Amino acid sequence: MVRTSSTMLLPLGTKAPAFQLPDPSGKFHGTADATDTTALLVMFICNHCPYVRLISAELAAFGRDYAPKGVAIFAVNSNNAEAYPDDSPEMMRTEIRETGYTFPYLIDENQEVAKAYHAACTPDFFLFNGEQKLVYRGQFDDARPSNGIPPTGKDLRAALDAVLSGTPLPTSQRPSLGCNIKWRPKNEQQ
Repeated sequence: MVRTSSTMLLPLGTKAPAFQLPDPSGKFHGTADATDTTALLVMFICNHCPYVRLISAELAAFGRDYAPKGVAIFAVNSNNAEAYPDDSPEMMRTEIRETGYTFPYLIDENQEVAKAYHAACTPDFFLFNGEQKLVYRGQFDDARPSNGIPPTGKDLRAALDAVLSGTPLPTSQRPSLGCNIKWRPKNEQQ
């Protein structure tokens, strides 16, 4: 595990980079499915990262809380599953079942979506408004595996609540912190 921060390189106001990715069952989902929504959340997660493991139950609750409010939520696993079999599609199916994720959990096998978003770590969050323009990128909350703070999603919830209510977003956007995305070696990238 290499402790890594979000790059925060995708500028606020950027249109969501389009994608269409499969879930572990082979069904495709993507940004085109979110054209009539109040907000779009794209989060980069994986199965084995202790930072994601810490917040996984709260991520599931977050999805249940906000999907009924017209928020499209996509989780993307960009890790090299060949080198990290815990992040394989089979293990993603288990993760979905065990955590209770109700949002699509997608496979970014060639890692192009992670690159388009400048994602660097798991977890890494990108929130877009109803026009699919970036309004928040950064952390879920202050919880970390070693600090004893329970996960609540307060930072991301505050940002999303602001989008839904039409109020100004929090000006403080702190980078997420987690495990680095497990990139494929350059000669294996498709």
